[in-house]
Amino acid sequence: MSSTARQVHTVHYPETDHMGEDFLQRIIAESLRPLIARWLKSRRVKAFTGADQFLYWVPGDPTQRVAPDVYVLPKVDPGAVPPSWQLWEVGVAPSFALEVVSRNVAKDYEDAPAEYAAMGAKELVIFDPGATARSRTRVRWQVYRRLARRGFVRVAQTMDDRVEVASLGCWLVAVGSGREVRLRLGTGAGGAELFPTEAEAETARAEAEARARAEAEAEVARLRTLLAAKR
Repeated sequence: MSSTARQVHTVHYPETDHMGEDFLQRIIAESLRPLIARWLKSRRVKAFTGADQFLYWVPGDPTQRVAPDVYVLPKVDPGAVPPSWQLWEVGVAPSFALEVVSRNVAKDYEDAPAEYAAMGAKELVIFDPGATARSRTRVRWQVYRRLARRGFVRVAQTMDDRVEVASLGCWLVAVGSGREVRLRLGTGAGGAELFPTEAEAETARAEAEARARAEAEAEVARLRTLLAAKR
């Protein structure tokens, strides 16, 4: 053994950069993440749906990272609770990622596509809630997708209220306006039917159960009336 001990360098992968987020950016992500998780579960797709966690893709280089507003890691345990992800350890890149444009417009318009391309992501959606009909350089939606023989390229940009997301098998739909805008999942032809939130689904279940009880009680009352008439 050498008289000079070998120096071991431990690479630190931070869990956060302690930078604040725009409130609208955060609330959009917080409301959308559980919707995507429920949607994938309803389709029996095993995947982890996360938000605002660092994804590292170059071993030994903690500067190569992004923290998507929402993302999906295919074939990963939905119940995982990681502080961050080293993608070379899990063996997959995001099948879907969402970036909501905030105050740092250039970061999402210029840096994000190249970063997600380098990471190996399959699909990136950039949503700009600040884009308006008068915007000259900003657009509400951009979709980047990895295509055979073309690589990671932009396949759509639109000012419509919705955009199709191939990796999720549904649409992303913007509802509301201004600071109240939120993203929902649209299903069916053209994404016209909104996938329900947990609260909406629970309300629908309660209403269905109430209708079933009312129908059962009405049928019991009808039968009692018939029996009484025969006596």
